[in-house]
Amino acid sequence: MGAYILRRLLLVIPTLLGIMIVNFALVQFVPGGPIDTILARLDGGGDAFEGIAGGSADTEVQEAGESAYPGARGIPPARLEQLERDFGLDKPAFERFVLMMGNYIRFDFGDSWFKSGSVVDLVLDKMPVSITLGLWSTLIAYLISIPLGIRKAVRDGSRFDTWTSGAIIVAYAIPGFLFAILLIVLFAGGSYYRVFPLRGLTSEDNIWNELSMIGKVLDYFWHITLPVLAMSISGFATLTLLTKNSFLDEIKKQYVITARAKGLEERRVLYGHVFRNAMLIIISSFPAVFVSVFFGGSLIIETLFSLDGLGRLGFEAVVDRDYPLVFGTLFAFSLMGLLIGIITDLTYVLIDPRIDFETRG
Repeated sequence: MGAYILRRLLLVIPTLLGIMIVNFALVQFVPGGPIDTILARLDGGGDAFEGIAGGSADTEVQEAGESAYPGARGIPPARLEQLERDFGLDKPAFERFVLMMGNYIRFDFGDSWFKSGSVVDLVLDKMPVSITLGLWSTLIAYLISIPLGIRKAVRDGSRFDTWTSGAIIVAYAIPGFLFAILLIVLFAGGSYYRVFPLRGLTSEDNIWNELSMIGKVLDYFWHITLPVLAMSISGFATLTLLTKNSFLDEIKKQYVITARAKGLEERRVLYGHVFRNAMLIIISSFPAVFVSVFFGGSLIIETLFSLDGLGRLGFEAVVDRDYPLVFGTLFAFSLMGLLIGIITDLTYVLIDPRIDFETRG
């Protein structure tokens, strides 16, 4: 096992490097940059895309027959050159990439270009929202989907299986943001009831500080109920069907038929033999679920419930061409995802000791 873990850790280096190279190369071909963002803000548009992808400001200039050169906006060429030096854009792309990776290896992600603070501080500041949405959404999905999927597999073809499958398909078909809007309309004062609050993870500070410990816990769960439900719906449907199909495949195998022929109780057959094998595919999907939900966040749901998390932070960084924030978070989250993949393999062994990674080449 030690040799396998070492090989996987060594494989993390070229994989992570490849991810960074591909994304850095793509950025070089995308129109616009941080200087265009500054110029767009100076134009008063407030939209980082304005003047980059056919925004109204450039269109008006071109229709007037004026030059689209940045200096035509009143910025002296010397000032533009200074901005390029400040951002480090005067260096060749290869040199900028090497310098960036050299800093990232030391876990020095630098400071954001358009937000006050370092990349690490900004991510840590937004992390509570993503932890809340990701952790509780994943926990709810697994706690409901696994027992439900097992039940559906055992009663395959029954009326229970048919009705629950219909409900799952409907849940899967409903986009999370649309379900969030429905929840707001029904339960957050949209048109009917005002049962749950519409914004924030907790109440205002003046109310929060007056609450007891139990009151703070209840207040926290009161605020996260709707956004967590909106985040959970699609993952719940996918995981339920995955669990059912995995258990169905195992139930039909010869060792299950043999165990039943020996007179073992159905519960012992299911949880003593089938469960361990069927859960492997569920565990293998965990890294993708963890990284996408826990770290990725949901821009639309965060916006609807006025939650300032990593989803909005990442979107704003891309729009503003805030490269330290974009590549810093990409490096950190990609590294975490790769390490979680290794942890998943170790979990395989805990569930099924028959798995031996040492025999792998």
